[in-house]
Order: sequence, then C-alpha cells, then structure tokens
Amino acid sequence: MTLLSLHHVRVRYGPLEALHGVSLTAPGPGVTVLLGRNGSGRTTALRAMAGTVPLSGGSVAWDGADITRVPAYERARRGLCLVPERRAVFASLTVRENLALTARDHRPALDAYPQLEPLLGRRAGTLSGGEQRILALSRVLLARARIVLVDEPAQGMSPSVAARTYELLGALDACVVVAEQRLPPALHRRTVLVHELRRGTVVFSGEAGELGRR
Repeated sequence: MTLLSLHHVRVRYGPLEALHGVSLTAPGPGVTVLLGRNGSGRTTALRAMAGTVPLSGGSVAWDGADITRVPAYERARRGLCLVPERRAVFASLTVRENLALTARDHRPALDAYPQLEPLLGRRAGTLSGGEQRILALSRVLLARARIVLVDEPAQGMSPSVAARTYELLGALDACVVVAEQRLPPALHRRTVLVHELRRGTVVFSGEAGELGRR
C-alpha cells in the first residue's frame, strides 16, 4: 500500500494564504477525491503533494517518510505523476510523440482510448480540450506511476468517456488523487475517500457515500 499525506500544510501566494493548516491522507491503490469549488484550495493541495509549490508550514509524507524538501523532479523520478488542469501535454509535438515520451509501446493507451488512434499524427495543440485531456491521461496509463495526481480528469469529456476515465483510474495499481468541483457520477457508487475543502481548510473527510447524509 502507498500512503500520501499532508500534515498541517500551509501555502501562501504572496500575502494570501491558500491552505490554512491542511491535514489529509490518500491511501492506494485506490482513488481519493479532493472536492471543492474554485478557490477552495484543492488544486493547491495537489501541487503541495507534487512539490510544485513551496510550503510556508507543515509537511508532506510518502509512506511515512518526510518528502517536504524533496524537489518535484525527484518525486517524479520516484513514481509520482502530476496531470495539471492546463498545459498537460506538449502542444508542439504530435500525439504519437507525446505518447513516445512516456513509453515506446503506446498500444495500452490506444486500447484504453481507441479514439486517439486516428489522431496520432496530429499536433497535440490542435486537439480539442477533451482530446488533450485523454492524451494526458493516456500518458499516465503508460507511466505505471505509484502516485497519480490529476486536476479535473474528465474536463471537456463526454459523460461516457468521463465514466471510462474514472474506470481506468480506479483500476490503476497506484495511489490516485483527483481534484474535482463535484463528486463525479462515476464515483457515486464506489468506495472512495473524499476530502472536501472550503476556503483553504478541510471541512469533511470520509467515504463518498457519507456526503449525502450530512
């Protein structure tokens, strides 16, 4: 089992504090959802896990080991993969070249998302938002990461492709953490851990099924 956790984490952007002592855990294999509206701190929490923003307080742990001072590139080398909301693909490269950066054999990605195959020769920057999201997530499937962090995985996707995406993420042998504004329909009947953030603090932690009973 992989366990990623934040302990009393604070993050500042200039004079503004985005996270006010956030503590949460994300076990794996399995999916953990960081839930919250824009400005809630969910994206900043993902970045804190990935090491792409400096902390002004608190710590980040991976399987009990403090990685607060471990740079983002070293976390990636150890098996952490971050898919940000924007600029998640190399726009000037073709779809085939994007996939080749992760693995020589990109057949598993095409099996997962067959709609990518006719787009292999297209430059990633010419794809629709949903197609770019599919490409970014296809690279995750090829990476065999231990920790996968994704900001709004299904953005721009049709409901059927979104459901397929969450099915694929849920099947990964990894600690998967996603940031969403609302709990995706595909996760309503799954046993997933949810941390709801509001204005930089955690206001709820528990299983998805408990949200509707509050």
